[in-house]
Amino acid sequence: MTTSFDDVTAALDAALPPGEVGDVELSAADRTGVAVVAADHADPAGEWPRSGAFGYGLTVERARVAAHAELAEEMLLARRLRELEPVRGSYTELRAARGDDGVVDPVALVLPAGTGYDPDAARWWLPTTRWRTGEEVLVPAEFAAAYPVDLDWQPAEERLITVITNGCGAGDTAERAVGHALGEVLQRDGNATAFRALDRGIVIDTDGVTDPDTRRLLDHLADAGITVVPKLASTAFGVTDLHVVGYDTDPADAPHPISVTACGEAAHPDREEALQKALLEFCSARVRKLVAHADLDTVGPLFDDRYWERERAHPVPSQERRAFEAMADWIARGPAELRELLEPTVLARRGRVAFTDLPHTPGLDEPGALLDDLLARLDGFDVLTVVADAGSAVTAKVIVPGLEVETMSYGRIGARGVERLLARGSDLVGLGDPPRPGAQPVALTAEGRERLGGPAWLDRAAVDRTVGELYPLYREPSRHARARAAAGEPVDLR
Repeated sequence: MTTSFDDVTAALDAALPPGEVGDVELSAADRTGVAVVAADHADPAGEWPRSGAFGYGLTVERARVAAHAELAEEMLLARRLRELEPVRGSYTELRAARGDDGVVDPVALVLPAGTGYDPDAARWWLPTTRWRTGEEVLVPAEFAAAYPVDLDWQPAEERLITVITNGCGAGDTAERAVGHALGEVLQRDGNATAFRALDRGIVIDTDGVTDPDTRRLLDHLADAGITVVPKLASTAFGVTDLHVVGYDTDPADAPHPISVTACGEAAHPDREEALQKALLEFCSARVRKLVAHADLDTVGPLFDDRYWERERAHPVPSQERRAFEAMADWIARGPAELRELLEPTVLARRGRVAFTDLPHTPGLDEPGALLDDLLARLDGFDVLTVVADAGSAVTAKVIVPGLEVETMSYGRIGARGVERLLARGSDLVGLGDPPRPGAQPVALTAEGRERLGGPAWLDRAAVDRTVGELYPLYREPSRHARARAAAGEPVDLR
């Protein structure tokens, strides 16, 4: 029996908590030829928070499946987290009771430089599963979640990090979900200090691309007056980690000025897979940014009345002040001004690399094959998971101690990040004690200190200056938050 795309979408929706689900195709909002679908879930009873997702693909059917999969990715994990039993205690106490393998050292999870972490302080922990062995391992609760709302029982001031979505994946099997999530973890680790404000400017020459769909899309975008700039972030672990940015040759052709800030990211052992995913995501992001941040007069006609009923049934969620105010500034700018802002970094061209010189391991189409490949590349790294298996769909949150993320937004960095920045000659980091105001000590494990030969520091004041006006590339307000606030609805800025 053949499974249709509609069957897959229905299976994903069947796994969701009670509520109303809807979707809308948004492909006509731009001229890329890539299908974009927005899906959303609302719970009239108020038990579950409002959720929205975007999907993209070479066909509308694939985009719809992707959108509903992202919806499931978010909501199934939220439900699973409610089922887990939190554990209270300090790292010191739990390590003594459970052993080194039963609880993760929070420092290994990469904390913000200057953190006040105390191993003797009590905090809340949640159980994860060590993927390779099935053992239970405790992590601080905030590392197991994707959104702060999933931990409304945890005191926010106790959290060691800002809760982020890194390492989430969904699929029809646990293997597909975990493989998807691992790819994102590698993607974020590779570009943590190699794109956006720290873009290395290494442009990928796409002459060697052989995938026919990718080739056609590149040609179509060029014909449509959209300049595509694929850029290399990293080849760590033998994986092609890249991102795609670009701009309208004529700024007046942009679907919205904010579209010039679109970016697609991917990491995959197969360079063809990585480029296609990032290229499709770039095209989708041109629409997603418009939908998420443009004013209601612009966005309103893209959705039906029922969608807006679902949207307005929930209050605007609490927003990060810096991201909210910075996006409000961006939305007020024109396309030429935004492109000028991005030219020195995001759109910079400082070198070139041939596509055919990037890592390439084809033949990983089956989820199990891809997962086995990624696990082999991460030999020596622990892989911890929270798996939400609803039968018809599976979501996974993956945590890999030692891999890094959010250096430029939240100052999270460990030994690997320090090494990479030192190798680039960056003055954002250094070895020894912090030499000046604004520089903060990096939280290092014993292995990290040995690797670097002692302590290290990150100049967080300099990081903030480096990011400057580019902060919305790192953190954005939630969908419609700015527009609804501009229309007079209350919003809590934290």
